[in-house]
Amino acid sequence: MTIRVLLADDQALLRSAFRVLVDSEPDMEVVGEASDGAEAVRLAREERADVVLMDIRMPGTDGLAATRLISADPGLAHVRVVMLTTFEVDEYVVQSLRAGASGFLGKGSEPEELLNAIRVAAAGDALLSPVATKGLIAKFLAQGGDDDRDPARAERLEALTVREREVLVQVAGGHSNDEIAERLEVSPLTVKTHVNRAMAKLGARDRAQLVVIAYESGLVRPRVE
Repeated sequence: MTIRVLLADDQALLRSAFRVLVDSEPDMEVVGEASDGAEAVRLAREERADVVLMDIRMPGTDGLAATRLISADPGLAHVRVVMLTTFEVDEYVVQSLRAGASGFLGKGSEPEELLNAIRVAAAGDALLSPVATKGLIAKFLAQGGDDDRDPARAERLEALTVREREVLVQVAGGHSNDEIAERLEVSPLTVKTHVNRAMAKLGARDRAQLVVIAYESGLVRPRVE
């Protein structure tokens, strides 16, 4: 199946470079280009995009606002957003995940990293750039302290089974299904089932949202270094 990709960036030259790269792959195609967030939301709907490469800083409606609009639209539930950042230790990283993005990637990433990001997001997995550390997510989510925890999400965790909570903790640690399976001594298929059930119960779009929920609910506590 061909992955339909939408490019959202206010720099035409950068969009052109991304288009050449994406269109060179047999399993994906660029279905539209947007120079601002409002246009990105419109094209995501009109062109039935699977993945949106979304720049954070754009005039008018920025990438964060556009991502929130996409995430809140039931008709765009299948759309995955990968945020593009200039600096990978950007304060907007966690805001992006909270807004509904599946992950983030630095603009200076290698071409293969970008292509892999599209495939990972299209598959519904969380994408955390190789340069970003697991502690980065914890650091920014911790800035609000315990008062920033979401009581509603903490209550929703009660719907999870003990095993689903264990898997959620591992997901929040950035581990893959295979790694979690090895740690918990179960099959990768079993882990995938638990992850899918946890997402359904918590209303998470993908694994990236599970990471945010795990920290915001207080299930996982940030490491203080």
